[in-house]
Amino acid sequence: MIEVWRLLDTGPRPAAENMALNEAILEARSQNLVPNTLRFLQFSPPCTLVGYHQAVEQEIRLDFCRARGIETNRRITGGGALFCDESQLGWEIYAPVDHPGLPQDIESLYARICQGAVQGLAKLGVRAAFRPKNDIEVNGRKISGTGGTRLGGAFLFQGTLLVDFDVDTMLRALRIPTEKLKDKEVASLRERVTCLAWELGHPPPIDDIKAALAQGFAELLGIELVPGPLTAAEERLLAAKLPYFRSKEWIHGLRRPLSDRQELRALRKTEGGLVRVSLVVDRRARRIKMALLTGDFFAYPKRAVFDLEARLKDAPADEDSMRRIIEGFFAEKDVRIPGVSPADIVGTVSKALAKLEFGRLGIDLTEANELFTVVKPLAQMPRPTFLLLPYCAKLPSCDYRYREGCDRCGLCSIGEAYDLADRYGLTPLTIQNYEMLEEVLTRCREQGAKAFIGSCCEAFYAKHQADFERIGLPGMLVDLENTTCYDLGEESRAYQGQYESQTELKLGLLERVVACLTNNC
Repeated sequence: MIEVWRLLDTGPRPAAENMALNEAILEARSQNLVPNTLRFLQFSPPCTLVGYHQAVEQEIRLDFCRARGIETNRRITGGGALFCDESQLGWEIYAPVDHPGLPQDIESLYARICQGAVQGLAKLGVRAAFRPKNDIEVNGRKISGTGGTRLGGAFLFQGTLLVDFDVDTMLRALRIPTEKLKDKEVASLRERVTCLAWELGHPPPIDDIKAALAQGFAELLGIELVPGPLTAAEERLLAAKLPYFRSKEWIHGLRRPLSDRQELRALRKTEGGLVRVSLVVDRRARRIKMALLTGDFFAYPKRAVFDLEARLKDAPADEDSMRRIIEGFFAEKDVRIPGVSPADIVGTVSKALAKLEFGRLGIDLTEANELFTVVKPLAQMPRPTFLLLPYCAKLPSCDYRYREGCDRCGLCSIGEAYDLADRYGLTPLTIQNYEMLEEVLTRCREQGAKAFIGSCCEAFYAKHQADFERIGLPGMLVDLENTTCYDLGEESRAYQGQYESQTELKLGLLERVVACLTNNC
């Protein structure tokens, strides 16, 4: 006998309603109050959605969204930030975790359910494929991102299908984590995503898309889908939950950054996503007063990250203690963060704690977050011989904008940095693009240089963190002062050495770092 599932279409709704419905339907399914369900959803008005483990202020350009009437909310599932409007279609599966037709382990479950969407897309004439860990792609370009969570004996697995795509609004609404671009080896967001309108030359009618997806899932799962509405139990749960899902406590408070306090920050790109760590530390007692772990990863159970943060509170602020606590936590608990290992978290926490060293340079914790060490910690950093500077800090009209050198006209901060290099016996070089940076660092290392000092934005450092470590030349990088190409969505032009705006060096901080490292402070 063919198993019957409910086909639920809740239509376009505001973000808070859609998020509250996720929890309401999942809770009802976990209590066996509703049948297994395939749900379709859309968003109106447009919105941005952060993953459960993300901080809104780190992921969303709130001023832009408020000005454009774009709502902001938080998913009950993990993953990265999204921009959604009515041109995109969400699909969701609600079923028991022990359903006989589905795998039990998370990675296999992802692959299995995504195959239903793949089969549905094929009926629209789009040849798609599953890309581990949780994407659906067409010719190497992402067309649907997915993720899930569990409650009791039930799970929710969801995806967002790009039907049409407002790239410009998305780039302005989201603080795109540029570390993701490195994985796909592409220069811009436009080159790593696609949508049905681009693949077919036009957006298909939304009802045709829903019918194709429903048929794909029905064939994959061997089920019959029968349309049905929300039940009375789900409506009651929705009414009870909706005020909370509209609240600042849910949207902002759950994962609020510690930026109103002096904290130590670090990030790491992992196979499972970006991991960000923020720590408030009692420097005198050398203990962690508060820890915040955010990112676009998926954690099972989803509250595991909160439990780990609680375990780190009041712990000794040293690497050995962190390793014992974090590894012990993963060993004791049934915790899974696909693609993120205990070692990844230990390494990121340790990188944040290492910034305590900067106090001996007379640098407070806020400034410490603007410094990035490469290969070696501050205490082991050799004397540098080169000062590497970004071309984007030169005047756009300067004759030296796109070539080495500086006439020290005094109209930008680069000339002062060249003077600084002279005072401390460093060789200044202007870096035009990443390839030149790798060439210069490799040549310097081969010629016997022990270390370098440089300046770049945090986004560039994060994107190329693994490259700096691979090249192996120790160094210290100082963040830039103002808006960068990554903030403006211009990283593609910057990569080609064609970025036309101007940044500023943090000259005061740069000089303190140069003075310390050249005088062996």
